[in-house]
Amino acid sequence: MAVGQLQGKNIIITGASGGIGAEIATLCAERGANLVLFARSLDKLEQLKEKLQGQFSTNVKVYSLDVANTEEVERQFVQVLDEWGRVDVLVNNAGFGVFREAHEAEMDEIKGMFDVNVIGLMACTRMVLPVMRKQRAGHIINIASQAGKLATPKSSVYSATKHAVLGYTNSLRMELDDYHVFVTAVNPGPIATNFFNIADEKGTYVQNVQKYMLKPEEVAKKIVDKMFTRTREINLPRWMNAGSVFYALFPSLIEKMGKKAFNQK
Repeated sequence: MAVGQLQGKNIIITGASGGIGAEIATLCAERGANLVLFARSLDKLEQLKEKLQGQFSTNVKVYSLDVANTEEVERQFVQVLDEWGRVDVLVNNAGFGVFREAHEAEMDEIKGMFDVNVIGLMACTRMVLPVMRKQRAGHIINIASQAGKLATPKSSVYSATKHAVLGYTNSLRMELDDYHVFVTAVNPGPIATNFFNIADEKGTYVQNVQKYMLKPEEVAKKIVDKMFTRTREINLPRWMNAGSVFYALFPSLIEKMGKKAFNQK
């Protein structure tokens, strides 16, 4: 994608207060996009807005939003759409995970992960679909995970949510093809963000995979560089995605050979 292609585009990002959401916002602002940033923490969003408007000549609006609250999603998106009229990119980045064995998972955690990672993502997407279909242009980018391709122990619920995201994304891509709306799934491995403050309470997983963790700014650049391109998936790192491909072909073999590595959480 040419750097100037984001100039003046209207981009919505959920989960934008930190991690790859904030990094995506920074890169988009640098390239001249107008931004609407959603997250639960309005204080962090206000700080990010001040930083971006101080560095770049761009329009940034921030709103507190819990995507698990579908009525709130509808209300906030209606307000944004009434003001903008056009949405060029939606980045569904809001999400969280908790690593526990299935029998230890609390129902509140299970419902919470599905409400945010799946229902919230669908609720936000649903709000922009009529606009993008009418304007016959746009790009929906859903942050999924390698866990959606290759489930591992202690991530049963989180992996299930990301499997759902991938299924939804693949169907959506075919539905929107004739409307020239691109749909991309992003499947990263572990990223060095605050995600693991919740997901990995004991810190053992981070300790075991720290040297393999992706940098959020590098993941964000891969995503922003692919905006307005017909990119089906962004898979990072490549070697981990190769494992997912082999798993699809030889599931029993990979489960047997990878047992020790899979149990590092």
